[in-house]
Amino acid sequence: MSIFKEVGDVMGGQISREKQVIAEEKQLQDLQNQDGTQFPGSDFHTTNYKEWMSALNLGSLKVKDVLWPATHDSATNEIGIPFITRPFAQCQTLSMYEQLVAGVRAFDIRVDNHQHVCHGILESYSVDVVINDIKKFLSETKAEIIIVEFRTEFGYADPTDFDKWLIQQLGQYLVAQDPSVFDKTLEELLPARVICVWKPNKSAAPAPGSPLWSSGYLRDNWTDTDMPKTKFDANMKYLSEQAPNETRQYFYRVENTATPQTSSVVLDVYTVTNRIRGFARLFLSQAFKKGYADRLQIFASDLIASDFIDACIGATVARHST
Repeated sequence: MSIFKEVGDVMGGQISREKQVIAEEKQLQDLQNQDGTQFPGSDFHTTNYKEWMSALNLGSLKVKDVLWPATHDSATNEIGIPFITRPFAQCQTLSMYEQLVAGVRAFDIRVDNHQHVCHGILESYSVDVVINDIKKFLSETKAEIIIVEFRTEFGYADPTDFDKWLIQQLGQYLVAQDPSVFDKTLEELLPARVICVWKPNKSAAPAPGSPLWSSGYLRDNWTDTDMPKTKFDANMKYLSEQAPNETRQYFYRVENTATPQTSSVVLDVYTVTNRIRGFARLFLSQAFKKGYADRLQIFASDLIASDFIDACIGATVARHST
């Protein structure tokens, strides 16, 4: 009888979790129906995702005023084994180059000690693939500026001399670590076009003035949950606690994602992250409504889509014009 009771308890717990998911999705949908998703710039649609920055006034738009469309776990398009382990780790279906062409301008790259991109214990292609995609995109454009965070995935040793390798690979494009960058216009950064953050587990962090930026310049508050409104509310709370972009000398990232939990039977990324993914515009509209729009800076998503990119660009254009 004890075995049947344990099974019953597990099933009951899963049913309760699913009811909570449904309830939280409904709460977000009700809020969206009540308040809408309008915000300054919400009706904007770019005609050129590949070079949307170049269409702006680079001579007056400052780094701190851009709402950078970003991806979470950016280099996972080929992670794992298709139909077996991939559904549990794939946060993006597009390559880095395809994301850049689609308008993404900030990235989250995890590496292991073998200098391969990874997500948890799953290893994918060499990080050279990422670098080559970046170089290809930069060679095809003239004024698009990107933020790339490379970090050693939790549980791995740092790849040997990875900082030196990054500088060797991207040196000509790198914007040197300097707090004054946030007050510079995009035009003032050129011809440098890559703000590269390196976050090792144990190796020394990049020093002031280095071609690479230390992790203190790219911050977030990760809430590890598969519950959509729980994540939505936590994101809003932490955003409200940030200083305005005008006075802040670090990038702040909001992750519009939900994360599979081992305590749930629903473990595939697509199903779980879709619980919140469609509420990105609601988050932006609520941030404007609550007076936190001046703290928005990097907005990240799984499974990137053009509507998400348009929302970020639109908010950038609107904030710049006010």
